[in-house]
This record gives sequence, C-alpha cells and structure tokens, in this order.
Amino acid sequence: MKKFLPVLLLVALCTAAKAQDDPGAYMTSITNAETNMDKAYMTYISAAAHSSRKRKVEKLRGNAVDAIVTCQNDINYITPYKGDNSLRQNALNYVQLCYKVFNDDYAHIVNMEDITERSYDEMQAYLLLQQATNDTLQVAIARMSNAENSFATKYNVTIINQQTELDQKMEESNRMAAYHDKVYLLFYKCNWEDNQLTNAVNEKNVTKIEQTRSALGKYAIEGLAVLDTLKSYAGDFSLAGACKNALAFYKEEAETEVPKVTDFFLKEEAFDKLKTTMDAKSSDQRTQQDVDTYNKAVNDINAAVNAYNQTNNDLNGGRTAVNNGWNDTEKTFIDFHTPYYK
Repeated sequence: MKKFLPVLLLVALCTAAKAQDDPGAYMTSITNAETNMDKAYMTYISAAAHSSRKRKVEKLRGNAVDAIVTCQNDINYITPYKGDNSLRQNALNYVQLCYKVFNDDYAHIVNMEDITERSYDEMQAYLLLQQATNDTLQVAIARMSNAENSFATKYNVTIINQQTELDQKMEESNRMAAYHDKVYLLFYKCNWEDNQLTNAVNEKNVTKIEQTRSALGKYAIEGLAVLDTLKSYAGDFSLAGACKNALAFYKEEAETEVPKVTDFFLKEEAFDKLKTTMDAKSSDQRTQQDVDTYNKAVNDINAAVNAYNQTNNDLNGGRTAVNNGWNDTEKTFIDFHTPYYK
C-alpha cells in the first residue's frame, strides 16, 4: 500500500490544480469527496437495518469514520479557488462535524443502549439523542447547500438540482426512522409499565400494583388516541397496527384483568388472617360456627386460586402474543422500508 501513495497523492494534486481553471470542476472535486463519505454512511445505515451481526455493523460504522477522514484529507489537498476559501472551508466544517457525529455522538448512542431498559425517560432520552444527532446533520447539510449555491452564483455556475439515488435513500431512511421512533415510544411506554406491573404482582405489593395499573391504563388510552390520528407509512399501517394491538391488550389488562389479581391478594390476605386465628385456637375452643366459617373460606380461597391462575395464564399468553407480534412486525417494517445499499 505505501509504495502506491505518491501516485495517489499526485493524482489528487493534479485534479485540484485543474479545478482552479473551472469553478464547476472545482465544485465537483469537493462534491465527489463528500459523495464517497455519504456512500459509506448509507452502507452503514443499510447494514444496521438489515443485519443482526453487531460486529459487522460496528465495523461498517468504523468504515464510515474512515471515509470521513479520507474525505477531509481530499478536501485539504484542494486549494482555495482563486483565493476564495469559502466553499472549501464550509466543506471542511461539514466534514469535521460528520466526524464528530460518527466518532463521538454515535459511539455515545451505542453506549446508551445498555441503559435504555431502566426507564421510559431514559429510552426517550436515547431516541431524542438519536434524533438530535440526525437533526444536527441535516442542519449541516443545509448549510453546505447554501454555501454551494452562493459559490455558484458568485462564479456563474449553473447547478442542476437533480436528486441522486443516494440522496433518495438517505432521505427515505430518515423518514422511516422518525416514523418508527414515534410509534415505538407509544409501545415502549406501556411495555415498560407492564414490566413494572409484573414485578409488583410477583412481590404481591397491592399498593404498587394499583399505582402501576393506573399509569398503564392512562398511557394505553393516550397512546391509542395518538394512533387513531396517525397515518400509515407509505401505505403500510403494520407497525401502528401492531402497536395498537399491544395497547389494546394493556388497556384491557389494566381495566379488567389486574383488578382480579388485586382482589385475589386481598382475599388471600383475609384468609391468612382467618387461618392464623383458627390455628391459634385449640380444638375444644373452636365453635361450629368457627369451623363452618373456616371451611367456607377454604372453598372460597381454592376457587379464588383457580381463578387467579387462569387470569395469570391469560395475561402471560396475551403478553407473549403482543410482544412477539410487535417484535416480528417491527423487524419486518424496518427491513422492508430501509433501502438496501452496498
């Protein structure tokens, strides 16, 4: 590799020198450098959507960072056009921002994945960071576009605004991500609350159950209202539909099923107190009424246990169904709507 470097360097310098005589060629030399960087970025985005191999995806992110460095080096070799450094400097600013985003911000986003299961707020912060990173890139792209238009106007270069296939794929990926995140937060908010509810049930903490049940019902109703006004994505309503199914289950769980669980725990607590009182009495101290009351309570608690077990089975089955339905639909949705690019 090293022995070919002087030849490559000579080519780069010759290209830059030729561009000095033609403002259009000068702009093209900068655009070509940026295009190679964008290609590496889109390859990374495509792999992240279509591949489950994390090492491969991370390697491609590294390749995108390398492409940014190469782009910066290419632009550095381009001298100012007739002493005008405005376009070149704007290009360098843009590329340097891209490096920060992919080398620093995206690395931080990847690290945040480990904490997103702790709370809804942290998941929301994670997605907002992703969106803020994308927004920063969009602002930088717009700034670079303005610099190109100003340069073209100054030197009488006609720009043909023709969107490339790469441009279209990048825009489509951004639109899909924004739509997905909006729906996903509705699902995640209820799903996370449902996990807290499961923990409270396992702890037999009636107070916590009631608090979590109330929050789950509230979030499910709010989410369903949002989904009722949400349009499909490119004619595909599958993701929103899977979310709607999940939220309908969580609403039914909170309003109808969980009260049965709470009622059982209260009955169980009352029976345990009665049993403790009964056990404290010797056989000759127990009246017939005590025996009749206790026997009836045994029958009632046995029936309550059967009902509770059935409710638990129904909830666990429903929970598994909505989670599997969401996961499968989400994977298919992202895979279908993220453009392939290599």
